[in-house]
Amino acid sequence: MKTRWQDSIMVKVLTHAAVWAVALSLPYLLDTHHGIAHRPENDARARSFFYLNFITNIMWIGPFYLNAYLLTPRLFYRRRYLAYAAVLALVFGAVMMIHEFLHGYVFQLGQFSLKGATGFLLPPFILTTAVSTSMRIVRDKLAADKRAQERQEENLKTELSFLRSQINPHFIFNILNNLVALERMKSEELGPTILKLSSLMQYMLYETDEEKVSLVKEVEYLQSYIDLQRQRFGVKVPVTVSLEAPTGFYEIEPMLLIPFVENAFKHGVGMIDRPCIHISLALQKGVLHFSVRNRYNPDSVEVKDKSSGIGLGNVRRRLKLLYGNQHVLHINREDGWFSVSLELNLH
Repeated sequence: MKTRWQDSIMVKVLTHAAVWAVALSLPYLLDTHHGIAHRPENDARARSFFYLNFITNIMWIGPFYLNAYLLTPRLFYRRRYLAYAAVLALVFGAVMMIHEFLHGYVFQLGQFSLKGATGFLLPPFILTTAVSTSMRIVRDKLAADKRAQERQEENLKTELSFLRSQINPHFIFNILNNLVALERMKSEELGPTILKLSSLMQYMLYETDEEKVSLVKEVEYLQSYIDLQRQRFGVKVPVTVSLEAPTGFYEIEPMLLIPFVENAFKHGVGMIDRPCIHISLALQKGVLHFSVRNRYNPDSVEVKDKSSGIGLGNVRRRLKLLYGNQHVLHINREDGWFSVSLELNLH
C-alpha cells in the first residue's frame, strides 16, 4: 500500500512538472523572430528583459497551487467571494512587488512603470487563476463521482445480499412443509428426500455466496427441486419439465430462477381443477429462455402468510438491479393459467 501511494505521488509530481515545463517553454519555442537567440549578443537590456519575463512566468506556479489547494476549497467553495477576491488581489500585489524588485534591483532596467507592468501581468494572472480553479473543480467533481459510484456499488451489493437472504428462508420453509407432508403419509421417499434436501442445502450454503454460478449448476439445482416436489405430489399434479443442458460456459446470478418454480408449486396446486405445471428452459445464442406455466383458480381468495409474496417481488427487483435492459420478463394471468416468461441475455 505504501509503495502504491508513493508511486501515485511520484506520477502526479512528474506529470505536473512536465506540464509546467511545456507551458513555460512553449512561448519561447514559438517566438522565432524575437527570441533571445536572434538578438545581438551585446544587447544586454534585451537579455535582462528575457530573464525577467522568464522568472516572472515561473512565479505563476506559486499562485496556481495556492489557489488550487487553499483558496478555492476554503473560500470559493464556501461562497466567500469577497474574501476570495481580496486574497487574489493581495497575491497579485505580491507578484507585482517581486516583479518590481527584479526589474529595478536585480536586472537594473531603470524606471518601473506600474501601469505597464499591470497590463503585462494581469492577463496571465487571471488565466492562471481560472485554469487553477477549473482544475480543482474538475478534480473534485471526478473524485465525488467516483465516491458516489463506489457507494452505489456497495449499496447494490448490500441490497442484493439482503434480497438473496430473503429467498433462502422462504425456500427452506416450503421444503420443510414438503418433508412434513411425506412424514404424515409415511412415505418411503422421506429418506431420499432428506438426502436430496441436503444436497440442495449444500448448494445454497457454498455456491450462492458467489456473485455468479455456472448455469449448469443452477439447472441441476432446479431439477433437484422439481424432483422433490414430484415426490410430494406424485400423480396428483402432472409436471412437464424440459430443461435442456446448456452447452458452453455461461454464468447466472444464483437462485434467480427458483422463485418462479416455487410460485408454481405453491399456487398451482390445492383447490384447483386439473392442476398442471409446465417448466421449460433452453439456451439459444447466449439468450436464456425460461418459462413456467401453472393452472390457478382465479376465484379463490388466498390467505397470505408472512412468507407469501417474497419470491416474485424479489426476483423482479434482482433482475432490474443485475441485468437492467438485458432481460425481458412477462407475467400473465389468462384463462385460468398463470404464466411466466423470461428472456435473459447471458453474454
